Amino acid sequence: MSRVVIHAEGLGKRYRIGQGGRYLTLRDILASSLRAPWGLYRSSTPNSPDHQPRQHIWALKDVSFCIHEGEVVGIIGRNGAGKTTLLKILARVTRPTEGYAEVWGRVGTLLEVGTGFHPELTGRENTYLSGAILGMSKKEIDRKFEEIVAFAEVQDFIDTPLKYYSTGMQMRLAFAIAAHLEPDILLVDEVLAVGDFEFQRKCLSRMGDVAKGGRTILFVSHQMNQIRRLCKRVFWIDHGQIRAEGPAGEVISAYEASQLDLADENKSGCFLDWEISEGGNTIRDNFQDFSFGFSVRLREQVYQGHFGVCIVNESDAIIVGWGFDNLDIPAGVHKLTVKVPLLPIRPGVYTIVCTLFNRGNNLIGGQVVDRWYAVPSLVVDTTPLAHPQDRWAGLLNIPADLEVSPAPAVRPTLSGKL
Repeated sequence: MSRVVIHAEGLGKRYRIGQGGRYLTLRDILASSLRAPWGLYRSSTPNSPDHQPRQHIWALKDVSFCIHEGEVVGIIGRNGAGKTTLLKILARVTRPTEGYAEVWGRVGTLLEVGTGFHPELTGRENTYLSGAILGMSKKEIDRKFEEIVAFAEVQDFIDTPLKYYSTGMQMRLAFAIAAHLEPDILLVDEVLAVGDFEFQRKCLSRMGDVAKGGRTILFVSHQMNQIRRLCKRVFWIDHGQIRAEGPAGEVISAYEASQLDLADENKSGCFLDWEISEGGNTIRDNFQDFSFGFSVRLREQVYQGHFGVCIVNESDAIIVGWGFDNLDIPAGVHKLTVKVPLLPIRPGVYTIVCTLFNRGNNLIGGQVVDRWYAVPSLVVDTTPLAHPQDRWAGLLNIPADLEVSPAPAVRPTLSGKL
């Protein structure tokens, strides 16, 4: 087994919350003591009216784990769960209140967009400044400078002050610098959220290359499709503790199910849940008969209604859609089952969008009963059968065979007159 590069034992981080006083200078303290000599003593006495108990919150509590060299680990959880705090401790940005974390190897961090950037400096100057902060030598930055600028797509603005860059441009440059650091361990915290789809795909491809090079990646994201695509192992952090740890598919499915349970309490639409015929939300063989089952709760009868289902990819393109008209469904709880003989689409994560109309469809003035983005997402976990490069693979996942055979001889044609 590969060696351990990160070992955390009993990590905890406590923060003080509530109103805090302003920082006092020496002049302020001396002036206050001259005006009221006993005031300083009274304010520091526990029973003093000026003394108020401080409140604390544990952002992390009793977190322990090991990460081996070459692992790509995703970290998921709700906002405020403690994900960013964990990365800051590993990056030595903040100290733990209790426990310890040992990290072996060169660490590259991308915790916030533009960390180490100065708005008055140009993109070129900030590249050298940020690279130096991350631990790169000038020779190393010189060698990789053109590649960094090309990756960030800021060639035309590299000598422009950073204050004129958009947030997206700053993010691209920051990621390009961190990604070309070639660290042993790369810590990435939700920085891809502000990038466009094409740049996100390029960043994920770059992190995939880093992982294939035997380096370790810790990746925090709220985009479950990104976590599924990049990570083999996932930590689910909840209220400062690791609630689940294991293979990406299992942990993400458990996390999404928990979010469904929370949403059910406030559910106002008619769609309740869904699953495929084999159970769950994952297709592992898309060349066989299977079905989608959608549970609905109708408060009133649907008469001559319409039920529409479509599958949408990451860039919001509709891959396939079905529509069913003239539906008569009484009030109550029912299951709508859509049977398909096969679904030869590329492996990945997709969104299922369901719409139910009453008294017609959208073309003839039907009334919308509910429109639902199915949760959890549809996962197609099959072997890629099309082109090995994503950009050329297309939307479908259909196998093909190539046969090479000798071409028949071509007779030369005669021209001219005899």
